Amino acid sequence: MGTLEIVFGVILLVFSIAIILVVLLQEGHQKNVGIVTGGADTFLSKNKARSVDAFLARWTKFIAVGFFVLVIAMNIVMYFT
Repeated sequence: MGTLEIVFGVILLVFSIAIILVVLLQEGHQKNVGIVTGGADTFLSKNKARSVDAFLARWTKFIAVGFFVLVIAMNIVMYFT
C-alpha cells in the first residue's frame, strides 16, 4: 500500500466522520425530533435552531460534494498509477 493510498484513505475517513456528525446534529423536520439538540420552545430558541440548522445544512452539502469529488479523484489517480 503506497503513501498516496494512505493519505487518500485518511482524508476519506475524515470526510466520512464529518458528514456523519453534521447530519446527526441537524434538527428533524418534525417537532421534537432532534437527535442531539433540545431545549425550551421559546421564540429565541426556535430562531436560533433555524439559523444553526441552515448552517448545518449548508455544511452538509459542502462536505458531501467534497466527499464525492475525493472519491472520484481517488479512483482516477489509482486507476492511472
